[in-house]
Amino acid sequence: MSQADIPAYLKDAAQLLSEDGFATSDVWYHGTSSGLLTSIKEKGLNRSGDRESNQSIKNTMATIGNAYTESVQPVFLTQSKQLAYYWAAQKARFRTQRMGQEEAPIVLEIKLDDGLKEKVRPDAGGAALIIARDAYIEYIEAVYADSEQSVGELDPMKMDGKTCLAKLGLAYLDTNVPAECIKLVSE
Repeated sequence: MSQADIPAYLKDAAQLLSEDGFATSDVWYHGTSSGLLTSIKEKGLNRSGDRESNQSIKNTMATIGNAYTESVQPVFLTQSKQLAYYWAAQKARFRTQRMGQEEAPIVLEIKLDDGLKEKVRPDAGGAALIIARDAYIEYIEAVYADSEQSVGELDPMKMDGKTCLAKLGLAYLDTNVPAECIKLVSE
């Protein structure tokens, strides 16, 4: 995904980036697909909440003779609308392919109460993304370059959760997010 693909109203990296990485605040973002918005508005963001996709994967695995055990995934968060858009585009593309209906990327703003704020954790999974040279790492490098910053050296052997949060914008919440904490980001 190129930086030109990101809607202008979601481009916030230049305001958030410093030599230390992305600044955090009381506001978090989650990227997802438009096909899930109605459910999210009603039920909030639930861990492993995309039941349709999970069922589709389970059915595919059964067709090829493999067992599939669904695991409970946390709610993934980032401190940047621009980074959330990347994950939203991935989810929308996946659901469009799996569900056979056109879906669009959407970004949700998450304002957590004090109890939930304390439960946000840095996601150290960024080290695996670096090792695999995942497309997200190329995206991050482009975000930094576009903001006239440098991501610096990304050494997976030195990546702890704090670094993954600051440099890569990766966080999670291992609990559901109530609907009243969520707002669709729009122009």
